[in-house]
Amino acid sequence: MALAALLAVAGCQPGDTAGHGKDGHGKDGHGEGRPSGPALAAVTSLTVKGRAPRTGYERGEFGSSWVDTDDNGCGTRDDILKRDLTGVRFRDGHCLVTSGTLTDDPYTGRGVRFVRGHSKVDIDHVVALSDAWQKGAQKWDRDKRVAFANDPLNLIAVDASANRRKGDGDVATWLPPNKAYRCDYVTRQVAVKKKYGVWVTRAEKDAMKRVLGGCPETELPVRSGIGQAR
Repeated sequence: MALAALLAVAGCQPGDTAGHGKDGHGKDGHGEGRPSGPALAAVTSLTVKGRAPRTGYERGEFGSSWVDTDDNGCGTRDDILKRDLTGVRFRDGHCLVTSGTLTDDPYTGRGVRFVRGHSKVDIDHVVALSDAWQKGAQKWDRDKRVAFANDPLNLIAVDASANRRKGDGDVATWLPPNKAYRCDYVTRQVAVKKKYGVWVTRAEKDAMKRVLGGCPETELPVRSGIGQAR
Protein backbone atom coordinates (compact mmCIF):
# COMPACT_ATOMS: atom_id res chain seq x y z
CA MET A 1 0.00 0.00 0.00
CA ALA A 2 1.16 3.52 -0.74
CA LEU A 3 0.55 4.71 2.84
CA ALA A 4 2.48 1.85 4.34
CA ALA A 5 5.42 2.52 2.06
CA LEU A 6 5.49 6.20 2.96
CA LEU A 7 5.21 5.55 6.69
CA ALA A 8 7.76 2.72 6.86
CA VAL A 9 10.98 4.27 8.12
CA ALA A 10 13.76 3.06 10.41
CA GLY A 11 16.65 4.48 12.39
CA CYS A 12 17.24 6.80 15.35
CA GLN A 13 14.60 8.97 16.97
CA PRO A 14 14.38 12.51 18.35
CA GLY A 15 15.69 12.79 21.86
CA ASP A 16 18.73 10.58 21.22
CA THR A 17 20.77 13.78 21.25
CA ALA A 18 19.84 16.64 23.53
CA GLY A 19 19.01 19.99 21.97
CA HIS A 20 20.88 23.03 23.26
CA GLY A 21 19.23 25.94 21.47
CA LYS A 22 21.18 28.40 19.40
CA ASP A 23 23.52 30.00 21.89
CA GLY A 24 26.78 28.86 23.44
CA HIS A 25 28.66 27.86 20.29
CA GLY A 26 30.37 30.49 18.21
CA LYS A 27 30.00 34.25 18.24
CA ASP A 28 27.04 34.40 15.88
CA GLY A 29 25.43 31.02 16.62
CA HIS A 30 26.42 29.53 13.25
CA GLY A 31 29.07 27.21 14.74
CA GLU A 32 31.60 28.24 12.09
CA GLY A 33 34.68 26.06 11.96
CA ARG A 34 32.92 23.14 13.67
CA PRO A 35 32.11 19.86 11.92
CA SER A 36 28.58 19.62 10.56
CA GLY A 37 26.47 16.83 12.00
CA PRO A 38 23.95 15.00 9.84
CA ALA A 39 21.04 17.32 10.74
CA LEU A 40 22.97 20.46 9.92
CA ALA A 41 24.31 18.90 6.73
CA ALA A 42 20.79 17.88 5.71
CA VAL A 43 19.66 21.50 5.73
CA THR A 44 21.82 22.18 2.70
CA SER A 45 19.90 19.55 0.72
CA LEU A 46 16.52 21.27 1.22
CA THR A 47 15.19 23.08 -1.83
CA VAL A 48 14.77 26.84 -1.43
CA LYS A 49 11.73 28.52 -2.99
CA GLY A 50 9.29 31.28 -2.15
CA ARG A 51 6.13 30.49 -0.22
CA ALA A 52 3.25 29.68 -2.59
CA PRO A 53 -0.25 31.11 -1.98
CA ARG A 54 -2.41 29.40 0.63
CA THR A 55 -5.20 29.23 -1.94
CA GLY A 56 -7.20 26.00 -1.78
CA TYR A 57 -5.90 24.87 1.61
CA GLU A 58 -8.24 23.16 4.02
CA ARG A 59 -7.65 20.44 6.59
CA GLY A 60 -9.65 17.95 4.53
CA GLU A 61 -7.01 18.04 1.78
CA PHE A 62 -4.91 15.90 4.14
CA GLY A 63 -7.69 13.40 4.80
CA SER A 64 -10.00 12.93 7.75
CA SER A 65 -8.52 13.90 11.10
CA TRP A 66 -6.55 11.17 12.86
CA VAL A 67 -7.26 8.15 10.73
CA ASP A 68 -5.85 4.70 11.50
CA THR A 69 -3.06 4.54 8.94
CA ASP A 70 -1.13 1.71 10.63
CA ASP A 71 -4.13 -0.62 10.99
CA ASN A 72 -3.68 -1.08 14.75
CA GLY A 73 -7.32 -0.24 15.47
CA CYS A 74 -6.56 3.18 16.99
CA GLY A 75 -6.64 6.65 15.46
CA THR A 76 -3.35 8.50 15.13
CA ARG A 77 -4.24 11.04 17.85
CA ASP A 78 -4.64 8.30 20.46
CA ASP A 79 -1.48 6.59 19.23
CA ILE A 80 0.53 9.78 19.86
CA LEU A 81 -1.11 10.36 23.25
CA LYS A 82 -0.14 6.80 24.25
CA ARG A 83 3.41 7.41 23.05
CA ASP A 84 3.99 10.80 24.67
CA LEU A 85 1.94 10.82 27.90
CA THR A 86 2.65 9.08 31.19
CA GLY A 87 0.08 7.52 33.51
CA VAL A 88 -2.25 6.90 30.59
CA ARG A 89 -5.79 5.66 31.26
CA PHE A 90 -8.11 4.24 28.60
CA ARG A 91 -11.85 4.13 28.11
CA ASP A 92 -11.75 0.87 26.19
CA GLY A 93 -8.68 -0.76 27.68
CA HIS A 94 -6.12 -0.12 24.94
CA CYS A 95 -7.00 2.65 22.52
CA LEU A 96 -9.19 5.59 23.57
CA VAL A 97 -7.05 7.69 25.91
CA THR A 98 -9.10 9.40 28.64
CA SER A 99 -6.34 10.92 30.77
CA GLY A 100 -2.60 11.17 31.29
CA THR A 101 0.20 13.66 31.88
CA LEU A 102 2.59 15.33 29.51
CA THR A 103 5.35 15.44 32.11
CA ASP A 104 7.77 17.61 30.16
CA ASP A 105 6.02 19.59 27.44
CA PRO A 106 8.60 20.14 24.70
CA TYR A 107 7.36 23.65 23.85
CA THR A 108 7.21 25.10 27.37
CA GLY A 109 9.10 22.66 29.60
CA ARG A 110 6.12 22.44 31.96
CA GLY A 111 3.93 19.52 32.97
CA VAL A 112 0.48 19.49 31.36
CA ARG A 113 -2.48 17.35 32.36
CA PHE A 114 -4.55 15.66 29.67
CA VAL A 115 -8.23 14.93 30.35
CA ARG A 116 -10.34 14.00 27.34
CA GLY A 117 -12.94 16.64 26.60
CA HIS A 118 -11.13 19.24 28.76
CA SER A 119 -7.66 18.91 27.33
CA LYS A 120 -4.83 21.39 27.51
CA VAL A 121 -2.78 19.09 25.27
CA ASP A 122 -2.72 19.29 21.47
CA ILE A 123 -1.19 16.91 18.96
CA ASP A 124 0.93 19.24 16.87
CA HIS A 125 2.11 18.78 13.31
CA VAL A 126 5.72 19.90 13.76
CA VAL A 127 5.65 20.94 10.11
CA ALA A 128 2.19 22.49 9.94
CA LEU A 129 -0.15 21.22 7.24
CA SER A 130 -0.73 24.74 5.95
CA ASP A 131 3.02 25.37 5.81
CA ALA A 132 3.51 22.16 3.84
CA TRP A 133 0.63 23.10 1.53
CA GLN A 134 2.38 26.35 0.64
CA LYS A 135 5.69 24.55 0.06
CA GLY A 136 4.81 21.70 -2.22
CA ALA A 137 2.01 19.60 -0.70
CA GLN A 138 -0.72 21.06 -2.90
CA LYS A 139 0.91 19.15 -5.78
CA TRP A 140 0.95 15.80 -3.95
CA ASP A 141 -1.56 13.02 -4.41
CA ARG A 142 -4.02 12.36 -1.60
CA ASP A 143 -2.25 9.27 -0.26
CA LYS A 144 0.95 11.22 0.33
CA ARG A 145 -0.90 14.03 2.09
CA VAL A 146 -2.72 11.56 4.37
CA ALA A 147 0.59 9.86 5.18
CA PHE A 148 2.19 13.22 5.97
CA ALA A 149 -0.66 14.27 8.28
CA ASN A 150 -0.46 11.01 10.24
CA ASP A 151 3.29 10.34 10.29
CA PRO A 152 4.50 9.96 13.91
CA LEU A 153 7.74 11.66 12.89
CA ASN A 154 5.75 14.86 12.34
CA LEU A 155 3.54 14.59 15.43
CA ILE A 156 4.12 15.41 19.10
CA ALA A 157 1.90 16.07 22.10
CA VAL A 158 2.36 19.66 23.29
CA ASP A 159 0.87 22.39 25.43
CA ALA A 160 -2.25 23.62 23.61
CA SER A 161 -1.70 27.33 24.24
CA ALA A 162 1.85 27.22 22.87
CA ASN A 163 0.63 25.30 19.84
CA ARG A 164 -2.04 27.92 19.10
CA ARG A 165 0.58 30.66 19.23
CA LYS A 166 2.69 28.73 16.74
CA GLY A 167 -0.13 28.48 14.19
CA ASP A 168 1.34 27.49 10.83
CA GLY A 169 4.64 29.25 11.44
CA ASP A 170 7.92 27.87 10.17
CA VAL A 171 11.32 28.06 11.87
CA ALA A 172 11.86 31.60 10.60
CA THR A 173 8.72 32.87 12.34
CA TRP A 174 8.32 30.66 15.45
CA LEU A 175 10.48 28.61 17.79
CA PRO A 176 9.47 26.90 21.05
CA PRO A 177 9.76 29.16 24.11
CA ASN A 178 11.61 26.24 25.73
CA LYS A 179 15.10 26.95 24.39
CA ALA A 180 16.37 23.53 25.48
CA TYR A 181 14.07 21.91 22.90
CA ARG A 182 14.83 24.17 19.93
CA CYS A 183 17.59 22.02 18.50
CA ASP A 184 15.45 18.88 18.55
CA TYR A 185 12.49 20.83 17.17
CA VAL A 186 14.43 22.19 14.21
CA THR A 187 16.10 18.84 13.62
CA ARG A 188 12.70 17.17 13.40
CA GLN A 189 11.45 19.85 10.98
CA VAL A 190 14.47 19.22 8.77
CA ALA A 191 13.86 15.46 8.89
CA VAL A 192 10.19 15.80 7.94
CA LYS A 193 10.82 18.28 5.14
CA LYS A 194 13.63 16.17 3.74
CA LYS A 195 11.57 12.97 3.89
CA TYR A 196 8.60 14.44 2.03
CA GLY A 197 10.36 16.93 -0.22
CA VAL A 198 8.81 20.02 1.36
CA TRP A 199 10.78 23.08 0.35
CA VAL A 200 11.91 25.97 2.59
CA THR A 201 12.18 29.72 2.18
CA ARG A 202 15.57 31.41 2.30
CA ALA A 203 14.77 32.97 5.69
CA GLU A 204 13.67 29.57 6.99
CA LYS A 205 16.82 27.83 5.83
CA ASP A 206 18.98 30.52 7.41
CA ALA A 207 17.07 30.14 10.69
CA MET A 208 17.55 26.36 10.63
CA LYS A 209 21.29 26.78 10.17
CA ARG A 210 21.43 29.35 12.95
CA VAL A 211 19.77 27.05 15.49
CA LEU A 212 21.60 23.89 14.44
CA GLY A 213 24.90 25.78 14.50
CA GLY A 214 24.62 25.54 18.28
CA CYS A 215 24.33 21.75 18.20
CA PRO A 216 26.16 20.65 15.03
CA GLU A 217 26.54 17.01 16.07
CA THR A 218 22.81 16.31 16.37
CA GLU A 219 21.73 13.25 14.42
CA LEU A 220 18.91 13.57 11.92
CA PRO A 221 15.85 11.71 13.25
CA VAL A 222 14.26 9.34 10.78
CA ARG A 223 11.89 7.47 13.06
CA SER A 224 9.49 8.29 15.84
CA GLY A 225 7.25 5.27 15.87
CA ILE A 226 4.21 4.42 17.92
CA GLY A 227 5.18 2.84 21.21
CA GLN A 228 8.53 4.61 21.32
CA ALA A 229 9.47 7.49 23.59
CA ARG A 230 9.98 10.73 21.72
